[in-house]
Amino acid sequence: MSNNIYLKKGLDLPISGEAAQSTKKVIVPDVVAVKPTDFRGLVPKLLVREGDKVLAGTPVLADKMSQNILFASPVSGTVAEVVRGEKRKLLEVRIKADAEQEYVDFGVKNVADLSAEQIKEALLAAGLWPAINQRPYGIIANPEVKPKAIFVSAFSTAPLAANAEYALAEDYEHIQTAIDALGKLTDGGVHLSLNSANYSGTPFHKLANVIQHTFTGKHPVGNVGVQISNISPIRKGETVWTVSLVMLAAIGKLFNTGKYDLRRKIAVTGPKAIDPAYVVGYPGIAVKDVAEFYNASENLRFVSGDVLSGTNIGAEGFLGFFDNQISILEEGDKYELLGWAKPVRCSQFSASRTYFSWLTPKKKYDMDTNLHGGPRAFVLNNIYSDVLPMDIFPVHLLKACLAGDIDNMEKFGIYEVLEEDLALCEYVDPSKIYIQQIITDGIALMLKEMC
Repeated sequence: MSNNIYLKKGLDLPISGEAAQSTKKVIVPDVVAVKPTDFRGLVPKLLVREGDKVLAGTPVLADKMSQNILFASPVSGTVAEVVRGEKRKLLEVRIKADAEQEYVDFGVKNVADLSAEQIKEALLAAGLWPAINQRPYGIIANPEVKPKAIFVSAFSTAPLAANAEYALAEDYEHIQTAIDALGKLTDGGVHLSLNSANYSGTPFHKLANVIQHTFTGKHPVGNVGVQISNISPIRKGETVWTVSLVMLAAIGKLFNTGKYDLRRKIAVTGPKAIDPAYVVGYPGIAVKDVAEFYNASENLRFVSGDVLSGTNIGAEGFLGFFDNQISILEEGDKYELLGWAKPVRCSQFSASRTYFSWLTPKKKYDMDTNLHGGPRAFVLNNIYSDVLPMDIFPVHLLKACLAGDIDNMEKFGIYEVLEEDLALCEYVDPSKIYIQQIITDGIALMLKEMC
């Protein structure tokens, strides 16, 4: 076991609705969506038209700025609809799936016999290059850049996150293949972070050709950004890549089977989920494909991802490319008269011990989306630092982003963070500031001015 990194700061959100470790069904989707909005900074070029026949692995989009980066259909079927928004912005390519899936054959490849360039070419040709995320900024990795290192988090501490050992139990061999392949793309090695609480219970500690790190702590200790910050912080001019276990499994399948296979176990979770469990499906499946997990007559919010940093996709939405979790919550549109004056609230959780939830640390709460107040003055305090185990100044960083001050954004840590890293800060914020949106705007400014 490697040296353990113990992080004292953080907060585990005691929300109800964890998925039982059982697979309820295998989804045969009707319509699947490929969403350019899942990729930061992407200017998409449409490669198909309505009515075109596609296989799983057929390119449907390309990056206009780097047209060798392709985005493939996760299923075989027919292009049913191209959805555009304001100013004809491309939002979705909807594909009506076949009952029996057909795949483009990219050929089985032995990673040990491939050079770094051949591995890049294989990933680019199959449309799997977008699975690799580049930091700073959380954009699609630049194939022309050799990163300082590649980082993988083998566990998640996000609320109700899918259990990696259960969700990927059948993909260990594919994950090892992907690690062997990606290890050839950097001189700094593949860094794998594991949860010390479950080190011996996870098969991922047996993965070879990795540099292991173990972490102990509360959320967001499972975030790869927090792990990078405590292993090898990103400095100006440095580049690192990150890949999730889900995407490692897909990369490994490409080399081992020759198929673009994005099937995954998806956790359907949340306080309003009926009998939360797992389903087998694809990225881009519709919320309607898990209709048996919720009561359609209720006013619900559907989140692709976890409740802190996921995306509100609505009842008509589709699962994101990187996600293996759908969270279902009640919309917080019910208000209490003089609720702020009630000293005892047994059904409410408080991170600041305002209520008595701290007396029942094991209790789970049926949380909703109510903010319990609106935006207020942005007051300088240390509440963010108490839940953020990174060596940055979050308040100063946020104010620099608001001011558009690039020098101070660099000084206070913009290279090290993405929205998910400060999502917990947004949750505990008494000022009700939209912190993740501020970080989004700050990164957009950096990409515009610096790239």
